[in-house]
Amino acid sequence: MKISKSILGLILIVSGFVLGTGFSDTLFKLLKKDGPKVHHVSKANDHAVKNEFSDGSIGKQINEEDEVVDSRLNPDELKVIDLFEHAAPSVVFITTSRLEQSYWTFDVMEIPKGSGTGFMWDDQGHIVTNYHVIESGERYTVSLSDQTSYQATLIGAEPSKDLAVLKIISPAEKLKSLPVGISKNLKVGQSVYAIGNPFGFDQTLTTGVISALGREITALNNRKIYDVIQTDAAINPGNSGGPLLNSSGELIGVNTAIYSPSGAYSGIGFSIPVDEVKNVVPDLINYGHVKRPLLGISLVDDRYYRESGAMIKNVYPNGPAKKAGLKGIAKTRSGNFTFGDIIKYIDDFEIKTSTDLMEVVEKYKPNDRVKVGYLRNGEIKEVSLTLTSSVDD
Repeated sequence: MKISKSILGLILIVSGFVLGTGFSDTLFKLLKKDGPKVHHVSKANDHAVKNEFSDGSIGKQINEEDEVVDSRLNPDELKVIDLFEHAAPSVVFITTSRLEQSYWTFDVMEIPKGSGTGFMWDDQGHIVTNYHVIESGERYTVSLSDQTSYQATLIGAEPSKDLAVLKIISPAEKLKSLPVGISKNLKVGQSVYAIGNPFGFDQTLTTGVISALGREITALNNRKIYDVIQTDAAINPGNSGGPLLNSSGELIGVNTAIYSPSGAYSGIGFSIPVDEVKNVVPDLINYGHVKRPLLGISLVDDRYYRESGAMIKNVYPNGPAKKAGLKGIAKTRSGNFTFGDIIKYIDDFEIKTSTDLMEVVEKYKPNDRVKVGYLRNGEIKEVSLTLTSSVDD
């Protein structure tokens, strides 16, 4: 008996609806067991990578596909990818807020004040960032790369260096510090990499080169920060406090400022050199502030005298200046005042203003011995003294 093609087709269609899921499951099992093989060719190593359908084959196929994609990247790209993947877990997003009371309802509200970037300094939960990131806040939230968040405690701050340290309590496996490099041997033209949270976009990588070294910028308290790194790696609002890395993934600076009339990236960014960071951060962790060298004096405001130099206002008891015989402003028996000694130089550093003096003293360490040249009664004199410390050991 002959069956026309149209009738045969109808029978097959009807049979398909009747068999339904059972037929599909059978077909799927057959394909899963003995089904098609997919081949991907890697241009980099010129051999075929074979993927077969089997239990768990989807995940395996994706991983092998990723390997094929990676093989098409050049070595420089692979190095940057590796650098980012190793460094990103150490970079954090910081948000700050303050508690304020409503004028009308007297309700206490938490008001956002700003955000920025930071990075893990050690495996104890210490986070380094810029002082200007946290200075207007009372509460600090640190978000890690895996999107978990922790309340942070302010451990210490140094406005003159625009650096601060927060601390979080989190599982040890989440704490991954960055390898710390050195900045004294940096060269103009070497590659640098910045990771941060510009405009709130987290985990952003930008690349560039060192454009210049030895720059100066001004901190919030108008003190100078010296030997700053200038880079053309894109640094925008929100990048502040993030790490600047060299091509080995080592920390070489803390991104802190940009030069821009518009407030956005203009090709000039500045980073505090890591050698300075290494001097400041341990003191912030141990003492809450920097262990400064001191002369043991207070100074007269530069506006109140014309002579070049830094005039001593008070000499503190038992301080280095007192022991060396330096004098501040004094009141005579007749009720008049005599000028204090005017410091003109320390070692080979000329002093023209009180700011000069503070910045020169910061170049030293407690217990360093220095020569101090000063003007008294129209005569230049010199003494030697040993600087003391702002923190008792």
